[in-house]
Amino acid sequence: MTSNTCVLAIDQGTTSSRAIVFNQSGQALHVAQQEFSQIYPHDGWVEHDPEEIWSTTLAVTREVLQQARAAGLNVAAIGITNQRETTLVWDRKTGKPLYNAIVWQDRRTSTECQRLREQVTENFVRQRSGLLLDPYFSATKVAWILDNVEGARERAGRGELAFGTVDTFLIWRLTAGRRFVTDITNASRTNLFNIHTRQWDPELLQLFRVPGSLLPEVLECTADFGTTDTTVLGDAIPILGVAGDQQAATVGQCCFDPGTIKSTYGTGCFMVINTGAQAVTSNNRLLTTIAYTIQGTTHYALEGSIFVAGAAVQWLRDSLGIIETAAETEALARTEESNEGVYFVPALTGLGAPHWDPDARGAIFGLTRASGPAHIARAALESVCYQTHDLLAAVREDGIDTARLRVDGGMVANNWLMQFMADILDAEVDRPAVLETTALGAAYLAGLQLGLYSSMEELQQQWQQEQLFQPDMNNALRDKYLAGWHRALGRTLASP
Repeated sequence: MTSNTCVLAIDQGTTSSRAIVFNQSGQALHVAQQEFSQIYPHDGWVEHDPEEIWSTTLAVTREVLQQARAAGLNVAAIGITNQRETTLVWDRKTGKPLYNAIVWQDRRTSTECQRLREQVTENFVRQRSGLLLDPYFSATKVAWILDNVEGARERAGRGELAFGTVDTFLIWRLTAGRRFVTDITNASRTNLFNIHTRQWDPELLQLFRVPGSLLPEVLECTADFGTTDTTVLGDAIPILGVAGDQQAATVGQCCFDPGTIKSTYGTGCFMVINTGAQAVTSNNRLLTTIAYTIQGTTHYALEGSIFVAGAAVQWLRDSLGIIETAAETEALARTEESNEGVYFVPALTGLGAPHWDPDARGAIFGLTRASGPAHIARAALESVCYQTHDLLAAVREDGIDTARLRVDGGMVANNWLMQFMADILDAEVDRPAVLETTALGAAYLAGLQLGLYSSMEELQQQWQQEQLFQPDMNNALRDKYLAGWHRALGRTLASP
């Protein structure tokens, strides 16, 4: 490899598509990003236009490629990371989607999940997929599209349709339809994949009524996923690494040892704990999932999913209009010495782990005539910390103790939030030098397959701490804050 060899990471997220060119040292050299539309057809429904996912991804990828070429860089491989569980079905011949992408946040299949719970025990699903019966996962979304788009189920039976998560859709488009593949981490989030046999599970396919003909081939995270068609990017560039966003962040944070833990704060918050070669079953409704399969070695993980983190701040901006930019929340939070009893339970799309209540709805408690934008902004930030506390408590109850949490994602640039996080968790919070660890993880995977890196140990040596936040809150105040949060949470869970 030459000194100008780089890897391009495509990071297709819930609210935006990004492309980043990384050098061998893990430095971001060129970045492009475009937001795209969020579609809310009904209460609890969340959709994306697949063509807008594609057009924004293509635009940012072309932009950074042009910048890299102008700088004399050799983009030798592509890594892809993506919003997980989001579900697309398209025509194998034309590539045209049958319906909008149904987003991971979508709750339209909650009634179907309840019906399935009455048909089989949730443990039946969990023993195979590691997941719960919840609208969050892809399986019921696929079935909904087949049942609600005219002729779709019949066409699926004839082998005319393809299902994929966003990675599969992008690879299909990037390779001009030549490759129909996914990686093992995205497959493990569908509720159709057996994480122990590492194959699509016939019994789960039958339960969720998903024809096997719809499914892509499953590859390791480091593999040959195909080569971009020259009509798409101008060059034939190999796609050599793929992982769902949270598993990619786990790689980017170099959480390769059992017991290491990271939490990513983007639209939602996702805590992943590497459990090594053992698939650990949680007693506290955490998910068992595949962390990665890299060069023949599979590691499992426990995961806790918070559906609304940065999305709460986005809601303050876009729906309430009390801020113009997310960065304003830090200054607003600093204007208040305490939360004055104001709590925001951000169940805007239900509640994830450890509660798994798809019908919960958001609420703000403790408002008085003295309450203002600063109180609400602070409550939104605090809610992220309280939800993380509940996840970490579940992890500890499952016998995994940790005194340090590695964090990443856009929200962690907020110093007030990170200090409050350390205080509420009573744990050290470790912020890395590179916050965009999701994209970095995708680049690392492609770089490993390319031979740019010799081993995962080499990647670990690259990880650098930017700042360590240490707890500095007395126990009485911490207990007071948490008691107020749990009262508010209890009212939300108890609501009809």
